[in-house]
This record gives sequence, C-alpha cells and structure tokens, in this order.
Amino acid sequence: MRLPVYKPLYLFLKAIGFPVVWEVSIGAVIFKQEAEQRSYLLLHYPSGHFDFVKGHVEIGETEETTLRRETEEETGITDISIYPYRVSIRYFYIAKGAEREKRLKSGHGIWIFKQVHFYPVITKTDDVRISHEHIGFIWLPYDKAVVKATFDNARRVLEKTEIFLRAASDIR
Repeated sequence: MRLPVYKPLYLFLKAIGFPVVWEVSIGAVIFKQEAEQRSYLLLHYPSGHFDFVKGHVEIGETEETTLRRETEEETGITDISIYPYRVSIRYFYIAKGAEREKRLKSGHGIWIFKQVHFYPVITKTDDVRISHEHIGFIWLPYDKAVVKATFDNARRVLEKTEIFLRAASDIR
C-alpha cells in the first residue's frame, strides 16, 4: 500500500484508531577518499537489499549521537567525520513477519510513517565489522554504488550526497 508520508495524514489516521507510528531515524552515507577515488559503503541486509547505515533516534539523543552510535553498532567504524549536510527521505510501510510480531507485543503501531535524515560521513577505516542486522557489505565507487543501492530513495540520497561532495572544496 502506498500512502503519502505527511504528518497531517498520520495524525488523522492515529485519531481514528489506525495502528500508526511516526518514526525518525538517522542514517550515514559512509565513504572513504583515496586519491581522486571516493568509495561508498553499502550494507547487505538479510532481505537482500543494499542500503546505508540507519537507525532510530533514542530518547535523549541528538542526531549526531544517533549517527555515531548506529555507525559503530552496524559497522564497527568509530573514526568518522560528519559533514554539515542532510538529505531527508520519507516512506511508509506496514510491518511484516518478526518485526510485526515484535511491534504488536510491545504495543507499537504496525503502520510506519518513517522519516530518515542522512549525513555524509567520511572514514579512513577499511575494516568493517557488520552487526547481526546484516549479511555483508561492499565498498563501491559512486557510479557502481548508485546502481547497487536497491531502493530509489537510497539512490536519490546517494546522488544528492555525491553532488554535495563534488561541490565541497574541503574533502577531508
């Protein structure tokens, strides 16, 4: 089911009793710079898709704290510098399988309106230690990463990030 991801629609559905939740996550478009070549990190998820690091904002966390925590939890990478640029996406989905059961047990909504803010993040680390949430990873140059990213939203985030980085005069 496709629904527009707008706060008024979410509030309306919530008011009439639908099992909805509005979630905010923070993501990292992690890259490393070697000479003139920039390589992006894509994580391979068990469902088969390739995407970026991302996760929920915990109570009391800033966006930066969430970004650093999620990056370390999902990749083991701690040496990062975050660029002051943000690309935001929104999407809607209905939880299925184990996620659905977990949400129902905890009393959380299963119709998820999701907003994710992604930041470019540079690292010098090659060694990635993926979490239990992933089955693999790959470093790719932009032209290959934009093809490998599974979802249109992820490709748009990568495209906007690459445009920003090309325009930035101080690639670290």
